[in-house]
Amino acid sequence: MQAIALRCAAEGWPAQVVAVIANRPDAAGLAFAQQRGIATAVVDHRAFASRDAFDAALADAVDAHRPDLVVLAGFMRILGAGFVRRYEGRMLNIHPSLLPAFPGLHTHRRAIEAGCKLAGATVHFVTPELDHGPTVAQAAVPVLPGDDEDTLAARVLAREHVIYPLAVRWFVEGQLRLERGIVTHKAGTTQLL
Repeated sequence: MQAIALRCAAEGWPAQVVAVIANRPDAAGLAFAQQRGIATAVVDHRAFASRDAFDAALADAVDAHRPDLVVLAGFMRILGAGFVRRYEGRMLNIHPSLLPAFPGLHTHRRAIEAGCKLAGATVHFVTPELDHGPTVAQAAVPVLPGDDEDTLAARVLAREHVIYPLAVRWFVEGQLRLERGIVTHKAGTTQLL
């Protein structure tokens, strides 16, 4: 989230980060946003009896800011199908694997255990199926001999900070085409970094 907000401002995108909404009151992104005058809100999932109730409150908080794009960054809650459909085609997420490989948790450990020679990150449109939406961009890093989860995660995170802001910029500049579940860049720019 910080990389996106900083690049948006520094590069003069035709957009602005209008709000940062978290489900945890201690989320680091809230302090970052407050320091920069970005609106913040907390919708604590523990205060709701059901996922549907949480999703409804979260949607209300999001809609209060009328975003053109919803960007999930460090948001570790599974969102219900109704919430996802509400923002279909305008909600992005990043996942620390080269999807469709290793959806879900523990991606770095699973890549190492599988003997992968490449790992990476994927920016994708969010769909009701966890970590399976249309791919906007991917970045690959080598899995090196002696890597553990932490060393691999650090290299992947560095690439995430490059591709996620880039993918968001492409969206806000109208450079993405989503047809039949496939995302292409209108100018033919590579989506693999």
